[in-house]
Amino acid sequence: MEQNFNRVILCGDVAGEPYLSHINHGESFYKFPLSVARLSGQIDELTVVTPGVLLDQTPFAVGDRIRVVGQLRSFNNKSGQGRRLVISVFARQLELGGDGPENCIQLSGVICKAPILRRTPLGRDICDIILAVNRRYGRADYLPCIAWGAVAQQAAAMPVGRRMTVEGRVQSRTYTKMTPTGTEERIAYEVSIMRPAEIDEFLLEEFT
Repeated sequence: MEQNFNRVILCGDVAGEPYLSHINHGESFYKFPLSVARLSGQIDELTVVTPGVLLDQTPFAVGDRIRVVGQLRSFNNKSGQGRRLVISVFARQLELGGDGPENCIQLSGVICKAPILRRTPLGRDICDIILAVNRRYGRADYLPCIAWGAVAQQAAAMPVGRRMTVEGRVQSRTYTKMTPTGTEERIAYEVSIMRPAEIDEFLLEEFT
């Protein structure tokens, strides 16, 4: 497969009121936090960006369960404040309800930085990867990914420029950042790779 692909499906609980994110070409876009439970009971709180028209079509309240279908997007923050790389889920579809927590992402992109293989204190291999996934109109999303175990070892041997097609989940992770004024607790977002993916051909055009 030579085409890029980026598709996210989430089902979780709305954790805050939508607020204005930005206006582009006269269209308003809003952000809201979505809490998605893992099987372990841990909660991933993910940022969803949605066009205002979707909010009008599918009104919801804090605490409602909704299903989001869209793409994982990155934004290079040049303001000097907050994270340099801002990760969020861009919604293309919103639906009220859902059978239960769901968190699935399928990506096909190109490795744009040499993978870094490391080992956890418990001796498990883990590999950090940055995938570049092209959008239309010449833009690209640079998405941090992690792989574990045998998949981590395979990824670590891949050269820059190699295509990866994977399936996993979008997760949030809290870490401590040293700053000139002390320590700050921050949240990082990344794709936890579960397995290589096979992507249905009919979805390529819609989600490229």
